[in-house]
Amino acid sequence: MDKTTSPSIDIQLKSIQQLIQKTKFNDAIKQSQRLQKQTTDQYHQIELWYLIAVAQRYGKEFSKALMSINELLKLDEEHSRANQEKGFIYNALGKYVLAKIAFEKAVKINPSLVATWQALIHLYRAAQQQENVQKAANQLAKLKELPPALLAVTELMHEGKLLKAEQLCRHFMQNNKRHIDGMCLLAEIGMELKIYDDAEFLLTSALELAPSHIHARSQYLNLLIRLGKYKVAEQQVDKLLVVQPDNLSFKIAKASALTGLGKIEQAISLFEQVIARAKSQASVQITIKSKQVAGFHLQLGHALKAKGDIEKAVAAYQAAYQIQSSYGDAFWSLANTKTYRFSDDEIAQMQAQQDDKNLAITDKIQLHFATGKAFEDRQEYQQAFQAYQQGNELQHAGSGFDISKIEQQVAEQIKYCTAELFAQRGHLGLNLPDPIFIVGLPRAGSTLLEQILASHSQVDGTMELHNILGLASRLRGRSNSQSDKEAQYPKNLSEINPDYFKRFGQQFIDETRDYRAQAPLFIDKMPNNFLHIGLIRLILPNAKIIDARRSPMACCFSGFKQLFAEGQDFSYNLADIGRYYQAYLKLMAHWDEVLPDFVLTVNHEDVVDDLEGQVRRILDFCGLAFEQSCIDFHKTKRNIKTPSSEQVRQPIYKSATEQWRHFEPYLAPLKKVLSID
Repeated sequence: MDKTTSPSIDIQLKSIQQLIQKTKFNDAIKQSQRLQKQTTDQYHQIELWYLIAVAQRYGKEFSKALMSINELLKLDEEHSRANQEKGFIYNALGKYVLAKIAFEKAVKINPSLVATWQALIHLYRAAQQQENVQKAANQLAKLKELPPALLAVTELMHEGKLLKAEQLCRHFMQNNKRHIDGMCLLAEIGMELKIYDDAEFLLTSALELAPSHIHARSQYLNLLIRLGKYKVAEQQVDKLLVVQPDNLSFKIAKASALTGLGKIEQAISLFEQVIARAKSQASVQITIKSKQVAGFHLQLGHALKAKGDIEKAVAAYQAAYQIQSSYGDAFWSLANTKTYRFSDDEIAQMQAQQDDKNLAITDKIQLHFATGKAFEDRQEYQQAFQAYQQGNELQHAGSGFDISKIEQQVAEQIKYCTAELFAQRGHLGLNLPDPIFIVGLPRAGSTLLEQILASHSQVDGTMELHNILGLASRLRGRSNSQSDKEAQYPKNLSEINPDYFKRFGQQFIDETRDYRAQAPLFIDKMPNNFLHIGLIRLILPNAKIIDARRSPMACCFSGFKQLFAEGQDFSYNLADIGRYYQAYLKLMAHWDEVLPDFVLTVNHEDVVDDLEGQVRRILDFCGLAFEQSCIDFHKTKRNIKTPSSEQVRQPIYKSATEQWRHFEPYLAPLKKVLSID
């Protein structure tokens, strides 16, 4: 996350930097130490320790410099420039092995540190590590090809200062509008900030200017897979494979796209080919990173799980962690089958890995969630909650999520999506009945409802489609002013050209066609679409919307236990998820008021208690004749890519409805927000 400083401290920090540049090292140290006593802010303390250490090293006070940099690293051990500085200090002290370790950690955190790569080349050469010399020289050459402004952008990105990086990159692009590397960097920032429409526009523009630019096309491919645009992704990866037919990463991307398109058998075959190829390359000592190979097994596991071959999926996940013992995603994927039970040895392995200071934060988070599931399955609920809580706290800390922004979005939907709006513009959209939207909160039973409906001969199940969210994002636009508190959307729904509604509806139908089979109706089960029911009504007035609802405590705690692949940032804090649930109820009540009978609410508990009655009710709402296959949904063979995939392949069971009560002593923040005694 970006850090900001008050103007007075900012000025003083620059003053200290100027003192160092003028070789007034003692003055810089004294001013820094004086300023340290005036601030308790951790960010300022880190900056000041860094300046002190630099000044001490330039003043040849190496032992003091080392002490200062270690104080900084106590506050932030992942500070790339602090690790770089530690390398310089050790180098000056003649401790070359320790210098190399510090430099290697610095470039692992931030690969754009030119001075560190230069230092490593000298150290590798002295140690006669020629292969490492070549790798470092190659990386240094790439960095030196970048204009200084873009090099600064890459450094800011790796330091997590995304907004500053974006500002600097946009400034560079104003004078270099056709600079492909600049467009790619700006797109990468957009992807990190989840401004996907900007990133997509930049990358398509870059490829129009430079169709043979491998990095731009590879970046575009990764974005398309992230957005679930698998058909276009397949087209892009085929172009890349023409140029680099033996590139294993591109083959894996092709298999991922095939999985997304439901071509599971083809995907599994390709995953297995890549794994076999990776093994053969390893046998002839071609360097392939172990985590990369572990990732191949992981993705094979995902495809097998989607197919319903859970035994082989488990074997693939186990193979992944056997290759890379600290691979958090492999352990979480096992937990996320919902049916796997961890052994004592596996639990011990997960717990041991969590204490590794060098382990990536993503792996730690995944290991905590997996450990929570392991203890919950053993009915050791206190230990389970502690593990879930640790995972949630780490995930929440890195997300930058602000629940008040969701509440503001809900307020704006209520303010602008009025009965008058629908009376005036509700007849302008595309009059096709094809889509059935299942909305609500994650873990509320939407996968069960999808499986029931997709078991009908007239309905195709697809996946959680991103199209409505993407349209809402485009309509929202980007504010040019920090003072603008209200986005363009949904206010502009009453202002835009009326012809756009039918066009948007047709675009949705066209873009989602690749996910359908031959049935006349299809399901989009993106839960977050509840925020945009007004937009759906305007572009597709004959669509059906089903609100999958579950009792508050069961729904919210089930979300809290789940580590989502992307999005759903509200779920990593008990108070946040409670407020999100309340905002959801408030908005759904509004839709019922201004769009009567447009949404069918289906309570999960009612489905569990009276399956046939609720199935008939759902089918009636969708205008479908009753079919027994919807009652026998667990027998339906189809690809399912959500966490509940194994649960909906079994007959319905009631045990999950009250699982949250095992954790009730720890859920006070949630109960307070939900006003539950």
